[in-house]
This record gives sequence, structure tokens and C-alpha cells, in this order.
Amino acid sequence: MFKTIIFTVLGISMFIGTNYANSFKNETVTDYKVANHTLWNTLLAKHVDSEGNVDYASFVADKADLEIYLELLNKNTPDDNWSKNEKLAYYINLYNAATVKLILDNYPLKSIKDINSPWDKKWVLIGGKKFSLGSIEHKILRKMDEPRIHFAINCASYSCPKLINTAFLPSTMEEQLEAATVDFINDTTRNKITEDKVQLSNIFKWYKSDFTDNGSLIDYLNKYATSRASNDSKISYLKYDWGLNQAR
Repeated sequence: MFKTIIFTVLGISMFIGTNYANSFKNETVTDYKVANHTLWNTLLAKHVDSEGNVDYASFVADKADLEIYLELLNKNTPDDNWSKNEKLAYYINLYNAATVKLILDNYPLKSIKDINSPWDKKWVLIGGKKFSLGSIEHKILRKMDEPRIHFAINCASYSCPKLINTAFLPSTMEEQLEAATVDFINDTTRNKITEDKVQLSNIFKWYKSDFTDNGSLIDYLNKYATSRASNDSKISYLKYDWGLNQAR
């Protein structure tokens, strides 16, 4: 068993490409003692470009690897000894990986909204218990007092924040959340901010309370926006594009 564990862990760190799933098909997931995000990072680098476009057609071939990663997370759940950043990395990566799997399970399709109740069905395993994507977002991530998670999790749609092509890691969590927030707020395809006119993503409408604990919505935007809005700027919301986040 000791040799098997060593062989398995080495295999994870050295994996490149789709041979991973086949080479470990006889191993049990319970041999893993520490969940890590190496495999998810590899899959993101392979199938997601720098603009957040996902090549779902090629990702289908690596679906087995994605399922292995999700099962690793299922078997290695956060406990009270985990730091906040370790928990954030776990749940952000879980949400994003599960969303990709949901798309792959139903691919080809034009929008995640073509799937019946995509955020309400309980199917994502955490410690053997089934959760919905919605419950991971609203009952876990949003309760962690970190509004920037809204720019890190991806709903497989064009108007969502980009799916970045690296995994979120505890050691780089602050830098990654900050970068994702700056990128989203200043992305003119998602938000248009000038001194007297502010057109925002509906994310700021749906989750306004998450951004206004310590001030107004304009206050929050001005922390990150390259073009600052005045306090009396008129706010409106842009149409949300639910088209699948793949290259057009």
C-alpha cells in the first residue's frame, strides 16, 4: 500500500495529457491523503485560453481526468484546521470544475441555461454528500465574507467573469482574487464606467449586498476601476449574455 500511495502521488505531479486517467484506472481514489489542484491546473492550461474561452470540444476527451479531480475533492474535504485561503481554493476550484463537468455532460449546447435547473440540482459530491452549484455559491462561498469570489467563479457564460486558465491556490489567493476583480471591473465588455455614467454587469445587481457592507456600490467600484465614477453617477445594468463561454 505504501508503494502504491507513492506511485499514485508521483503520477499526479508528472501527469501531462490524457494518459493520466488510463494509467491510474486501477487505483482507488481513497489512496490520496491530501487533495491538491495540480490536475485541475493542467486541464485549465490545456483547454482554456487567456481570454477565458473554453475549448469544450477538446475538453470532452479529458472528461475522465476532470472526474478524477472532482473525486479527489470529494474524498479530501476541508476541516476546521484549514485556513480561509485553503477553503476558498477548494470551493472556488470545485465550483468551476463542476460547472465544466456539467457542460461536458450536456455538450454540445449553446448555453448553460439549456440545461434544466443547472444551479439547483444536487449532484456535486463533497464528502459523499450531494450539493448543488447554487448551494456551493450561496451557502458556502458567499458566507466566507469575501465578495471577490464573484469574480473568481464562472457560470460558463460570456457575461460571467472569465474562467482563468490556472487553478486558484491558497498561496496565491490574494493576488488571484485581486487580479480577477480588477480584470472584471475594467473589462468594457462586462462593465462600462465613466465619471458620470456607470453601466454594470448584473452581478452587481444580483449580489449588491455583498459589495456594500463598507460603503456604496460606487465606493466598491472605485477601489478597482481605472476610470473612477462620481458618487452621484447614474447606474444601469447591461444585458447578460448567457451564451456558452467558448471562442466565437
